[in-house]
Amino acid sequence: MASSTLTQTPAIEKDHASLIKRVASASAIGTAAEYYDFFAYGTAAVLFFGHLFFPSHDPLISTLAAFATYAVGFLARPIGGIVFGHIGDKVGRKKALVATILIVGLGTFCIGLLPTYEKIGIWAPVLLILIRLLQGFGVGGEQAGAVLMTAEYAQPARRGFFASWVQIGAPVGFLLPLALFAVLNATLSPVQMMDWGWRVPFLLSALLVIVGLFIRLRIDESPVFAAIRETKAAESRPLNEVMRGNPRLVINGVAAKLIEACAFALFTVIILAWGKANNLDSGILMNSMIVAVILEVFAIPLMGALSDKIGRKPVYMMGTLLIVIAIVPFFLALQQNSYWLTQIAMIVALTLGHSMCYAPQASWFPELFPTHIRCSGIAVIWQVGSLIGSGVLGLVAVKILQMTGGHWYGLALYVAVLGVISVIGLIRLPETAPRRRNGEYHQWQQH
Repeated sequence: MASSTLTQTPAIEKDHASLIKRVASASAIGTAAEYYDFFAYGTAAVLFFGHLFFPSHDPLISTLAAFATYAVGFLARPIGGIVFGHIGDKVGRKKALVATILIVGLGTFCIGLLPTYEKIGIWAPVLLILIRLLQGFGVGGEQAGAVLMTAEYAQPARRGFFASWVQIGAPVGFLLPLALFAVLNATLSPVQMMDWGWRVPFLLSALLVIVGLFIRLRIDESPVFAAIRETKAAESRPLNEVMRGNPRLVINGVAAKLIEACAFALFTVIILAWGKANNLDSGILMNSMIVAVILEVFAIPLMGALSDKIGRKPVYMMGTLLIVIAIVPFFLALQQNSYWLTQIAMIVALTLGHSMCYAPQASWFPELFPTHIRCSGIAVIWQVGSLIGSGVLGLVAVKILQMTGGHWYGLALYVAVLGVISVIGLIRLPETAPRRRNGEYHQWQQH
């Protein structure tokens, strides 16, 4: 039986700390580029794209159409995950990572060049949808490869901590476009923003991609993969082995992923549409959100380190339960339109709840699979879970707001249902943290 845990890397001890930091930085840059795209689009969808690409007499319908293209990006992610997972397992982690960052970066840059509906009519939204499909395809292979490269370099005892560095790319990728939009809104008139200002964050994404590509080209192939390159990897069919030999891991992993994928999209993108529908102060929402996300940059490695000490499952479970329990008080607090209540709610739900779920994923999901099918296994869990948890949410959330007249209870119910499903998946997944696992996991994996 192939070992389901990650083996110790052969890196020279005195250089290992520097090496793992460089690998983690390269992976985090790619993750930041990925989330930069999705949150630049999410922000623009709320503020600009409904009018520019999907004009309608009903602003809510325009927003719904704009979020539909947000969801389209998620539809292509499982396909990208399958393709680049296969490449990562058969050809190499590094080659897959270089290809995905180029695809995602090119797509984001091209959105900044798109003519609007006023210029070319129906071709404007058609081209936007095609670019979103291209981006989703690239993103599908990005996250799995990024966390895997870092996890396979990290020492087992501190894998949760170092692998979680990759996840810092999510809040950073959220903050960068948000900061750019804030600066642009403060310096440009509404007419200028609608005319050309919205394009700037998409065009500037090229800088992030260039930096990420430069760093990634300087790192070596994962030593764990290099060790099996000429043996089992060359003979295997990674996706077939994942689906035929590990169906329980995949199903339960996808279930576990749902609440985390839903939470970040809800608390950072969908909440803006909800606030707009309820005439809440957008400044209060945005500022409290920014503070919570900045704090999450520091919370993620702390939660990753905690998962090394007490296990992946307990940390993830605490985050899931916190999100579910806090979702109703979260909306009640935001309804008060008070900065401090909103800030506290954001810190509890986003800084704490989401980071507890997000940080352990980077080490837990790789530890579930043997080396030669690991990239494909992570990609399937990550992208199918993201499609259901985040992609579908983009469509469902706006429709829920439309059906409930902007009330929060439909969104809260949606989160609660996904939370229950995630709890069931978490219970059925094995613990893999080297300090906490026991013989039960190896016996379970054997069957």
